Amino acid sequence: MTEPEHVTGGSILEIDPRTDTAPYPAVVADAAGIVQALNQAARALLPAVRVGDTLTATGPGWLAESHAKLSADNDPDTAAQGWVDRRSLEAHPVRHDDGTVTWWLVDDTDTRLAREALRTEQARTAFLTEVSTALLGSLNMQRCMEITAALAVENLCDAAIVMAPASRGRYPTVTGVRGAAPVHDVLDVDPEEVAGLAEALQGFPPVPSRWLDPMAVPGWLRPEGFGGVGSIVVTPLPGHGVPAGALILIRGVGAAEFSEDEEVVARLFATRAGVAMSAARMYDQQASITETLMRDLLPPAVDQLSGVEFSARYRASQDGDRVGGDFYDVHPASGGEGEDGAESLVVLGDVCGKGLDAAVLTGKIRSTLHALLPLAGDHVRMLGLLNGALLNTHDARFVTLVLASVARAGAGVRLRLTCGGHPAPLVVRADGRVEEAATRGTLIGAMPEVSATTAEVTLGPGETCLMYTDGITEAKGGPFGDELFGEQRLQRVLGECAGMPAEAVVERVQMLASQWVGRGAHDDMAVLAITAPRGQHLTAVGGHGRGRYTA
Repeated sequence: MTEPEHVTGGSILEIDPRTDTAPYPAVVADAAGIVQALNQAARALLPAVRVGDTLTATGPGWLAESHAKLSADNDPDTAAQGWVDRRSLEAHPVRHDDGTVTWWLVDDTDTRLAREALRTEQARTAFLTEVSTALLGSLNMQRCMEITAALAVENLCDAAIVMAPASRGRYPTVTGVRGAAPVHDVLDVDPEEVAGLAEALQGFPPVPSRWLDPMAVPGWLRPEGFGGVGSIVVTPLPGHGVPAGALILIRGVGAAEFSEDEEVVARLFATRAGVAMSAARMYDQQASITETLMRDLLPPAVDQLSGVEFSARYRASQDGDRVGGDFYDVHPASGGEGEDGAESLVVLGDVCGKGLDAAVLTGKIRSTLHALLPLAGDHVRMLGLLNGALLNTHDARFVTLVLASVARAGAGVRLRLTCGGHPAPLVVRADGRVEEAATRGTLIGAMPEVSATTAEVTLGPGETCLMYTDGITEAKGGPFGDELFGEQRLQRVLGECAGMPAEAVVERVQMLASQWVGRGAHDDMAVLAITAPRGQHLTAVGGHGRGRYTA
C-alpha cells in the first residue's frame, strides 16, 4: 500500500498497488466529497488536491460538481468532462460498497479538439454553402452587394461595407450594420486613403487581408450611427475575369478582434462573393450591350403616315424571343410628305431560318435596304442590288421580300407592289371581296439574277392591303394540330374585316392565327396592313401627324 502524503483525519482508504501505478489518474472521494486517496498519476496531474481535502475546495470545479450530483442522485453513473490546464479530461466514476467513488480521468484532448475542429468545419461549410446559394441565386449586381453585406454582418462582423470598382470615378457601395437595412450609396472618395483598399479594388492578383488602425481610417469608412470602431479589416473580392471590389469588415469597441480562423473564413466568403459579383457585373455589361444591339433589330412602331393608316404585328417563333427572321419597315417619303404623289416605302420580309442567327441577317438586310432608299422608285433594281449583296456574303440563307411604294391619290391610296419570292399581298375591298395582287418574283440571295413583276393597286376609302409572312398561312393547328391555317382561311378572315381600320385588321389576323396554333410550335409571324381612311379626304387624316419612328 502507498501511504497518503497528507492526512487531515477520517478513515483513509488504501490504494491497490496496481491502481497506484496505473497510467490514468484516479481520485477517490466519499459521499461528502472528501478526497480519500489519489494515485501517482492523479497527484502529478492535480498537485493542489490533498487527501482529506474536499474536491470543492481544491479540485477542478467540474469534477466536484459531477461528484456532488452523483452522490445526491440515484441515476446511473455518467461520465463527466472538463479541462485541467490545457488538457481535456473525461472522468469515469466507479462506485464502491462503502459509498466512495473512484474517478478515473482519461485524457481525451486530441479527441475533443478533433471534434471541435469537425464542428467548426461543419459550421464553416454550412455558412459557405448558404453564401453560395444566396449569392448565385441572383445576377443583379446591387442585389449581390446587399446579400454580401447582410451575410457578413450576420456571421462575421458588426458592420460591413461592400465597395464595387469605380464607375466614372465614383464607387458604388452597400453598407450593412447589424439591426439595420443595407444602405446603397455612391462615394466620390480616394481609396488610396485606406491601406490596401486600392489594391483590393483591382481584383487581380488578390492581395492579403489588411488590418487597419481604427483611429487612422477616414470618416467615410465609419458607418453613420455605428459608434466606436474596435477593429477593421479590408479583404479583396477576387472576381472571375473582372474585378469585383473589396469587402471591409468592422467590429465595434469591446468586440473580440478577428482571429486567424475568422480571417480564413472571411477570405473564403469573399472569394464566393467576388465570383458572384463579377458574374453579375459581366451579366449587366452583356445585357446592356445586347439591349443596345437589340434596339436596331426590333420591329419599328408604325402608325399613320402621310394620311395613310399603317399597322403591324410580329410574333417570334419562340415566345421568349423578341426578334427572329421576319421583319418589316416603313420608310417615310423623302421630301413632300403629306402631298399627293410622295411615296413612302414599306418592306416586309422573311429570312430563311429563325432565332438569333436569322435576326442578325435580318438586321443586315434592313440596313442594306435603308442604304438603297434613293433607288426606291425602281423596285426590281433594289431587289437586284440586295440580291448581289447577299450572294457576296458567306451566309447561304436567302430572303423573301415584298416592297410596297405607298402614295396618296386624292381620296384613295396608290400602291406599287413587288414580290421577291414572297406570298403576294392581299387586298380587301369595301364590299368584302379579297384580291391577290398580281406580283411575282424570285427568291433574293438564291440565284445570280432577279426576276420580278410589279403590280399597281389603288385602295378606295376603307380598303386595305395586307402583307404577311408564311408563318401565318403555314401555322399548324385545328382539332388535331396538323392542319394549316392556309390562304383560303386567311382570305375568309380578311373578307370579314372589310371597312375596318388597319390596326383592327392586323389584330384580328394575328389573334386568329395564334388561336389556331394554340400551344403548338410555329414559325415567326408578321403581318402589316396599309389602309385608306374612310369618310374624308386624306389630307384631313394625319397628313403631317405621327408615323415617324426610330428603328
